[in-house]
Amino acid sequence: MEKRKLGNTDLYTAPIVMGGNVFGWTLDEKESFGILDKVSDAGINTLDTADVYSRWAAGNEGGESESIIGKWMKERGNRDSINIITKVGSDMGQGQKDISEKHILKAADDSLRRLQTDHIDLYLTHWDDDKTPVEETLGAYQKLIEAGKVKYIGASNLSPERLKASLEASKKQGLPRYEVFQPEYNLYDREGYEQGVAAICKEEGLGVITYFSLASGFLSGKYRSEEDLDKSTRGGGIKKYLDDRGKRILAALDELAAKHHVSQASIALAWLINSPLVTAPIASGTKPKHIQAFTEAMQTNLSKEDLEQLESVSAD
Repeated sequence: MEKRKLGNTDLYTAPIVMGGNVFGWTLDEKESFGILDKVSDAGINTLDTADVYSRWAAGNEGGESESIIGKWMKERGNRDSINIITKVGSDMGQGQKDISEKHILKAADDSLRRLQTDHIDLYLTHWDDDKTPVEETLGAYQKLIEAGKVKYIGASNLSPERLKASLEASKKQGLPRYEVFQPEYNLYDREGYEQGVAAICKEEGLGVITYFSLASGFLSGKYRSEEDLDKSTRGGGIKKYLDDRGKRILAALDELAAKHHVSQASIALAWLINSPLVTAPIASGTKPKHIQAFTEAMQTNLSKEDLEQLESVSAD
C-alpha cells in the first residue's frame, strides 16, 4: 500500500485515517482493542482522536478515546509505527471553546498522559474560539514543539480568514505553521470545503484529512428512509440527507458498488481517496465489516467514468 505524505511533514499515512470518536462511546475498551487490531492489520497507521472524545456520552468527561488508544499502543508496543493525531480547543468543562496559550499547554500534557506517549505527531486546533490572537495560539504550539511534545500542527474548522491569518503569522513571525487541515467533506457535503478553504489548502500545500467522510453513515447506504434513522445512535443526524440529491447519490453508490463488488461505503471513501483536494479521509468503524470496507476502498480503482458519475450526482 502506497502511503501519502501529510502536507510538508515527514509523516506518511495510509490512504484512510481511522477516526477515534467511537472509542469509549459506541465501543468499550475491549471492543475498541479488537477494532484497533483489525485497523492495524489492514495497514492503517494513522489514528485521529481529540481530547473531547467522547465527552458527550453519559458518564464520560472527555479523554476516553485517547486513554483507550494509549493503553492499546502500550499493550501492543507499536507506538513507533502509529501516527497519532489529537486536537485541542473544545469545551472540556470550562464552558467555552479555548485556544489560549494557557489552555493549550495544559491540554497537551493531559493528552500526552492519556495517550501514554512523550509526543503527539500532529496536534490540531479543533475549534476556533474567535478571540485568541492567532500569534498566541501558534506561540503555544511553538513551546510544545521546542519541548519535543509535538512534532507538527494542523487545524480544523477554521474560517478561511483565520486560516489565512495563521499562515501569514507563521511566515512573518517565524512561528510554527499549520501543515494539515481537517474539513468536513464527503460526497454530499461538498460546498463548505470546496468554496471555503480548499483553495488555500492547495495553494499552501496543506495536507487534507476529511471528517464525516461518510456523512455520519448515510453514504454507507444504511439509511434509506426516516424509518431507518433509529438504526444507530448517529441516526438523528441523517435526516437532512434524505432529499432527492441524497437519494441520487445513494443510487449511484449502489450501481458502482455492484460494478466493483464492494460496499457503498467503499465507493464513497474511494471517491475521496481519488480526490485531488484530499490526502486521506477519516472514517470510523465499529464492526469488522466496516474495516473491510476501508480495505476495499483503498484497493478499488475508480475509472474516470465512475468519478464523473459521482461528481455529476453529487453536484449541487
